[in-house]
Amino acid sequence: MEYRFLGIDHVQLAAPAGCEDEARRFFGGLLGMEEIAKPAQLLGRGGVWFRCGAHQLHVGVQADFVPAAKAHPAFEVQGLAALRSRLAAHDIAVIEDEPLEGVSRFHIRDPFGNRVELVEKHRE
Repeated sequence: MEYRFLGIDHVQLAAPAGCEDEARRFFGGLLGMEEIAKPAQLLGRGGVWFRCGAHQLHVGVQADFVPAAKAHPAFEVQGLAALRSRLAAHDIAVIEDEPLEGVSRFHIRDPFGNRVELVEKHRE
């Protein structure tokens, strides 16, 4: 599945210590993002990096972690209906579903409580 950030080049989501395996299962396994090598200068720090089209998602460890409930990344995807079915099969609930003109979209929470938006532009 191809992902692209909307409006930004790079995003970081915070997560608690020891999150790496769960981040891999969710972002890599369930959402199908490709894990990429951690930048050399960050090898000693926790977290996982994923490719999102030409951009990157960094799920980083934060000692005083608090989930991002309002500010959130938005990913443009193709096949949103199929992704929604896959998420439902894994008991990932949609927390907001409000279509906008020209797009379908919904919000979910990652395993750490961060809000994530998934968007598909309508093709003409």
